Amino acid sequence: MATFTDRNAPIIEEFRANNGNVEGHKFPVLLLTTTGGKTGAKRVSPMAYQEGDNALYVFASRGGAPNHPHWYLNLVANPDVTVEVGGETYEATATSLEGEEHHRIYAKQATDFPQFGEYQEKTDRVIPVVALVEKASHPPFVRLAFDNAPQ
Repeated sequence: MATFTDRNAPIIEEFRANNGNVEGHKFPVLLLTTTGGKTGAKRVSPMAYQEGDNALYVFASRGGAPNHPHWYLNLVANPDVTVEVGGETYEATATSLEGEEHHRIYAKQATDFPQFGEYQEKTDRVIPVVALVEKASHPPFVRLAFDNAPQ
């Protein structure tokens, strides 16, 4: 029986060879690298995402299975992740959403891609929505008080 790693390898290879384009997928795909909560090993998982104003959102649906996917458990243990989207790679912080924000984003995903609504119907667990927020690549800019200086 093929493992998730076996099934994901060709998707990851195609994604990286084609600047984030994976033929035949009905939704946008990103690669998420998490750190194993027990092993510390790096794991790469392709997944659907939704663009937000200041974050990308991913969904721990596991096709409606009764248990959370391993990548989700890994980022709960260590929220420092790497995101590959399009031809861009960056470090991010992963945060599980709750309440109205969770509901609003998952509802949009289920409207845009109805299989996500079906996944939620198949399971008793609430499917987590995770915000991936890019880390600053440099410290915040501090404006010095030169605004009133003569020109």
